[in-house]
Amino acid sequence: MPDHLTITRRTSCFLFAASLGLALAGPAGAVTSPPAPEGPVVLNISGKLTGSDADAQFDMDMLRALPQTRFMTSTIWSSGPQEFAGVSLHHLAERLGFGGSYILASAINDYSTHIPLSDLVEGGPILAYEVNGKELSRREKGPLWIVYPYDAVSAYNSEVIYRRSIWQVVRFELR
Repeated sequence: MPDHLTITRRTSCFLFAASLGLALAGPAGAVTSPPAPEGPVVLNISGKLTGSDADAQFDMDMLRALPQTRFMTSTIWSSGPQEFAGVSLHHLAERLGFGGSYILASAINDYSTHIPLSDLVEGGPILAYEVNGKELSRREKGPLWIVYPYDAVSAYNSEVIYRRSIWQVVRFELR
């Protein structure tokens, strides 16, 4: 049993998540940039961030420290319904103060797509980092994949939305 001075891994993760939440929320709900990542950067966000003049960078622990959204949905790229977990793009946009009219989302292979900020609604797409309780690997469209709840909203079953469902996401540029 750890003594009172020992910080366990769970406590450390909790303290990190709490400090990240405070750093992102800022005073009185103001939007600000997140702290510098400590691990490998998995997502760069640049462009019209209203809460900061600086770009935002996230490692996986920082994304996991944000409030998590989970939903079950089928995709055209998988067999049967899957449970996805990740960060709501609506929540991320509110926390960082996304400005402009759209996100230019880019993948590891330089594929890019435009996602209008009007898509970033509650109950809308997430930046998924997990499927069926397992971290997304590069082979499984990870480490980050934009997933819409296709089964919940029939309008999400369209070629336009499928093109916005980019996997192996590494960069958002707000324009």
